[in-house]
Amino acid sequence: MQRGQGQLSETFYSTSCPKVESIVRQVVAQKIAQTFVTIPATLRLFFHDCFVEGCDASVIIASPNGNAEKDAPDNLSLAGDGFDTVIKAKAAVEQSCPRVVSCADILTIAARDVVALAGGPSFKVELGRRDGLISMASRVAGNLPEPNFNLAQLNAIFAKNNLNQTDMIALSGAHTLGFAHCTRFANRLYSFSASSPVDPNLNSTYAQQLMQACPQNVDPQIAINMDPVTPRTFDNSYFKNLVNKMGLFTSDEVLFTDKASQATVVDFANNPGNFNGAFIAAMRKLGRVGVKTGTAGEIRVDCTAFNS
Repeated sequence: MQRGQGQLSETFYSTSCPKVESIVRQVVAQKIAQTFVTIPATLRLFFHDCFVEGCDASVIIASPNGNAEKDAPDNLSLAGDGFDTVIKAKAAVEQSCPRVVSCADILTIAARDVVALAGGPSFKVELGRRDGLISMASRVAGNLPEPNFNLAQLNAIFAKNNLNQTDMIALSGAHTLGFAHCTRFANRLYSFSASSPVDPNLNSTYAQQLMQACPQNVDPQIAINMDPVTPRTFDNSYFKNLVNKMGLFTSDEVLFTDKASQATVVDFANNPGNFNGAFIAAMRKLGRVGVKTGTAGEIRVDCTAFNS
């Protein structure tokens, strides 16, 4: 067990900042009204934060030298709207309860809120995290799953964070939202293998659509929806897509093609309630990874900078 996770509680701020969750929810809803990207950006920011140094808002720190966690290659594609959501929510919370609520907890609440506001399940979050004191680009590599990972590699990197295969598959379901850059899956369209340039585990109609959206040598800024069916709704269509060989990344489709994980994918595709339940359980477990509590860390005043 990571240190401190026993001290998290759903009622942590019930006396020190009783309205924190409604304050954050209001800011998140306003931000979503301005741009939908807020939803996938905030959810992904939470995941990337927790897998490096634990859920401690280390990913939000900005460094004048460009060597903070957010500057690592794997984090350069984190959309600014996720950061902006946390920074705006923190400013609103500071007005009511100065120097009480951590940026780590605000990100945790916001990640829960974007799921609910996208039509997904709502759930209670545990609070009481403190903000970390380390944020280094050099500490990111090897700690985040890559789009070409196989099942064993995915399970290993999640197990390092106390998450099992079911948790990993459920959290992968976050790919029902958001988008990916063509470069992250182009090999499945143009250079999969000598005998088959197109990945045989890719639905051929879908492959044709992807080639139209992502021609070879396309502008690297071009991005396409992870879930082509309901890209703006948090639902179980990601898993239905996997069954139809319409997973975008190798690391998505492998969940269906590998017999060791296939039954869970089929269950989530057929039973949205089972997926929602597993997703909630996995998000709560994810929120306990490497947390600092008690006197560890600090309560940042500005989420982008250490206090000292």
